[in-house]
Amino acid sequence: MSSILITGGSGMIGQYLTSSLLHKKHRVFAVDSKPNDFVGSDPNYKLIQCDITDKNTIISAIEDNHIDVVVHLANTVDNDIDALITDQEIKSSKVCDKFIYSAADKAGVSCFILVSTTDVYGPQKGREPIRETTAEKGITNYADMKMHSEKLMMKAFKKSSTVPVIARVSPVYTADHTDNLHSHVYDPKDNVGYIFGEGDYGYTFCCVFNLIDFINGIISTPQGRYDGIYNVCDSKMITAKEIIDYEKNRHRIGAVIQKNFGAMLFNKAKMKVDYRYFDPSLCYNNWFFDNTRAKRIAPMRWTLTNTK
Repeated sequence: MSSILITGGSGMIGQYLTSSLLHKKHRVFAVDSKPNDFVGSDPNYKLIQCDITDKNTIISAIEDNHIDVVVHLANTVDNDIDALITDQEIKSSKVCDKFIYSAADKAGVSCFILVSTTDVYGPQKGREPIRETTAEKGITNYADMKMHSEKLMMKAFKKSSTVPVIARVSPVYTADHTDNLHSHVYDPKDNVGYIFGEGDYGYTFCCVFNLIDFINGIISTPQGRYDGIYNVCDSKMITAKEIIDYEKNRHRIGAVIQKNFGAMLFNKAKMKVDYRYFDPSLCYNNWFFDNTRAKRIAPMRWTLTNTK
């Protein structure tokens, strides 16, 4: 049994992770400004209710509870922040970055898992799978924010006994949370779904439960065998047609039109700040992320067909 601190513990991903960890009999300390339904439900659970920028409270939580692993989920879209990444979100993330890594180092935390994003790679061309060694070319505020966190964390743990793990996660989904899938096939201006050609082009996403399995795998793996960066995502791309069919079968998308490539205008400024705004001119770019390294930790068995 390990003692695990989760920042952003009341968010969607945080609650799925909490449920899994408690089922495995770990002790969970969650940090979040919002309450959740786990409070009072399990003796191994404690919510530390504060803002992610509350330095003294978070440092005390790490030092006083003999934390083995920190899972830094705070400041993550689809968890505790909205898709619009403004100066406020960037500021909060940087304030937290300034103290949380050094606090974990000083407290002797065994492992620190930072949830980042595949957005840091930016638009890629060519046919080679995008690996952890691929140059980062992020073009969004979210990519910049997470890249800043990655660099500070790796610097903080360079000479530390704390093992740093960066999970670069593709846009997530569950059976009910399909906002990220939806945004890749939906034109909000005309309020219709769309595809180019037969919709046989695709994107890499991450079922939330693949991320949960990966984090569990890191926690259970012997120390020293798992540091560094991992692309955490599904093993198979999801095509535009598959997204359309999935959403139509669940009555979450109406009319769908076939468009000519290049016929849609896009807003670069909006794409920079809105995590879910997808530029359709990028649909034929390379969106295939190589998760070979992460599959050594977890099988990545969840897909759009078996998610829950």
